Amino acid sequence: MNPPVLDAQLFLSSGCPHCSAILVAMAELVKRGDIGRLDVVNLEVRREAGAVLGVRSVPWLLLGPFTLTGARSAAELENWVRCATAPEGMAWACHELLKTGDLRQVLALVAADTARLAALLPIVANPEASMQVGLGAGVVFEEYAGTPALRMLIPALGALSTQDDARVRADACHYLGLCDDAAAKLWLVPRLDDADAQVREIALEAMQEPATSPAPT
Repeated sequence: MNPPVLDAQLFLSSGCPHCSAILVAMAELVKRGDIGRLDVVNLEVRREAGAVLGVRSVPWLLLGPFTLTGARSAAELENWVRCATAPEGMAWACHELLKTGDLRQVLALVAADTARLAALLPIVANPEASMQVGLGAGVVFEEYAGTPALRMLIPALGALSTQDDARVRADACHYLGLCDDAAAKLWLVPRLDDADAQVREIALEAMQEPATSPAPT
């Protein structure tokens, strides 16, 4: 099965020092067939088109589901094209977006397709994930507390609650608690006797406290 073909829209301006490089790189991706169509808009001439999408600065690139702003190298753009078409690409994208502080875009991506919540699981599984990335993932999970989208992840979160790293187990226990589901609590019971005190504490809190009001689905 062939991967989906991406379309892209690029907003630029005549005086932008980075726009021409992105335009050249994107044109090469179109030539290679990695991009099916590239629509280019000069924001100085078509400000109304930018207003519709909330474009405030250039270069501004809509690439598949992703919005990319600022200077980007040709290699970066190739990575984003790959992650927009590969099954595992959404996990990489969410990590990159959270690393750069773009929590709003991750929330929007998950809101558009709640199955993308699973793309945050590799962050939970990675004890080396930065604090900013970990906290960002936590915000997204908490947005879906008590929802079917989060409950779908109970088996995966349960497996993470048994991992060797205490930080991974602790985070998994916290998110299992947000599920507010009997199946999640079955995973939490063994963690009440965990070797790590913090894991035991979080598991106990997760057992006792119901999830917050579900987000709209």
